[in-house]
Amino acid sequence: MFNLTNDIGIDLGTSNILIYLKGRGVILDEPAVVAYDKDTNRIKAIGEDAKEMLGRTPGNLVAVKPLVNGVISDYSVTEKMLKYFIQKAIGKHRFFKPVISVCVPCGSTEVERKAVEDATYMAGARYVELIEEPLAAAIGAGVDISKPCGNMIVDIGGGTTDVAVISLGGIVYATSIKVAGDDFDEAIVKYVRNKFQINIANRTAEEIKIKIGTCYKKKETLSMDIKGREIVSALPKTVSLTNNELAEALAEPVAQIADAIRSVFEHVQTDLVSDIAERGILLTGGGALLGGLEDYLEEKTSIFTTVADDPRRCVAVGTGRYLEVLGRKGLKQS
Repeated sequence: MFNLTNDIGIDLGTSNILIYLKGRGVILDEPAVVAYDKDTNRIKAIGEDAKEMLGRTPGNLVAVKPLVNGVISDYSVTEKMLKYFIQKAIGKHRFFKPVISVCVPCGSTEVERKAVEDATYMAGARYVELIEEPLAAAIGAGVDISKPCGNMIVDIGGGTTDVAVISLGGIVYATSIKVAGDDFDEAIVKYVRNKFQINIANRTAEEIKIKIGTCYKKKETLSMDIKGREIVSALPKTVSLTNNELAEALAEPVAQIADAIRSVFEHVQTDLVSDIAERGILLTGGGALLGGLEDYLEEKTSIFTTVADDPRRCVAVGTGRYLEVLGRKGLKQS
């Protein structure tokens, strides 16, 4: 039976929306995609059904991602998408408005944060609390953030990578770059186009990344046949791509993430750097699942690097548990 006092945590990601319900864990994980009729402006599909339409819609239908680089690009569509997912997660309890905590990138502006807050209230929240993604990721990964020692969290989502040093329950220093999982896909698309003279869809690039993707060259060679459209003839063509070729394709975006990590060390106290050197770097987010990433970052930083358990869900779990861990100070009432 549904508990009307439960709080909700939402990982409002560029690629996926995850919803955490107190006492039940992550109960929803769907693509952040909306399909609508541009003639009537009516929503036709949201989530998984809408993602299937990407690149396959007739002229009057448009499938879009209303969040770009972790922030709202289409307020109206985001509001409708949030309302749909909240109702899908908890049911249509019209007399009940939940307390909702929502994550935001640490580099988001006040205007961007206000847009997320307002959209969440309009979607049906009673109270809204905004939480920076690395803080939520740390909580979700099981890090005790209350201790007076430095923890480095690198949260690699779909649109942004947040790098933060956390101590005593707060963020000491953080940076956010607009290079993440979606950029991995774009890098693969670009590499295949330049090397094989064929165009592939981003969905295909994502599938390649998941199956054989790596950013660290290995002795063992894995390959995958991929289908695309030849640039010159516009006819279908199949080519074979190896994991070591993918390491070449992904060299630039992963190097930018390594640079962002190194830059953070220039802004924190020596004692915190020593803590991180001892405790290591923790990777969260879907992008952390890229093959060889922990080895690559460990080589570039000389610091032990590990991937959190179930990294895709860390932010959602931490966002949901934030109110339990740190209480409800600062909650705003609608």
